[in-house]
Amino acid sequence: MNVKVIRLSSGEDVVASVLETKEDSIVIENAIVAIPAGGGQLGFAPYAPLLHKDKKELEINTKWVIYIADVNDELVEQYEEMFSPIKTPSKKLILL
Repeated sequence: MNVKVIRLSSGEDVVASVLETKEDSIVIENAIVAIPAGGGQLGFAPYAPLLHKDKKELEINTKWVIYIADVNDELVEQYEEMFSPIKTPSKKLILL
């Protein structure tokens, strides 16, 4: 997955898997948006909750995009756990 954070001119931080970058738009899937959860914590909600449940891709015009950047490793891991059909074990080692 090519997980990125996309800052929109509306102020939203969208975390999504970028599928394609076109001249005037980007195509993303499984988009979530960061929302304040109280106590200095962040929660996540679907970016487009009214989208048809089988529709996972969105195309966003780049005129609304402020920047696209890499997200921290912990968030990438959580994101992949939420959307990956394959469950991977945690990276903790078992010592005997």
